[in-house]
Amino acid sequence: MRTREGGRIVDEAAVIARVRAGEPEAYAELVRAHTGSALRAAAALGAGADAEDVVQLAFVKAYCALGRFKDGARFRPWLLAIVANEARNTVRSAARRRTLVGREAALATAESPGPSSGDPMTATLETERRAALFTALEKLSEEHRLVVTYRFLLEMDESETAQALGWPRGTVKSRLNRALRKLGRLLPDFRPREGGDERG
Repeated sequence: MRTREGGRIVDEAAVIARVRAGEPEAYAELVRAHTGSALRAAAALGAGADAEDVVQLAFVKAYCALGRFKDGARFRPWLLAIVANEARNTVRSAARRRTLVGREAALATAESPGPSSGDPMTATLETERRAALFTALEKLSEEHRLVVTYRFLLEMDESETAQALGWPRGTVKSRLNRALRKLGRLLPDFRPREGGDERG
């Protein structure tokens, strides 16, 4: 599987083969390629200010488990499953529950800067829309929150979501359908933006 890192293509299988062959410094290419999406996942799943620690630990655990990584599998969903587990552990062990404002701030700082309209009103409306979405996501069960986060906030396709969550594709479809119906009741104006056509 190839992925784009800083404008260039990284051949993940080749990098993993190099690491397994005794070239551990090659792992940095995978870290650079996937840090952004890992930070967004950790923040969206509630790690808040601990998102960087969660991601760092997830990369260490992924490195240690590379011997068990299946040849030909996609690295990103596998890594994000580890990130999700670490984020869950962090949230559960936290002395106090993260606030919505903290989660939103962490997600905003983890996202790479995109094109800005320069219009303060548009920026304010987008911030309010995201805050409303996060409020609604808090009201969903964990499995529904996970499937919506992976499919729409992280823009993973159905097969990547199934791999990352360890669910059959049919389960992803049914849980996503139920989650979107619930979100539709909580947010009548909510229209998920797909990350493109299904790739697998």
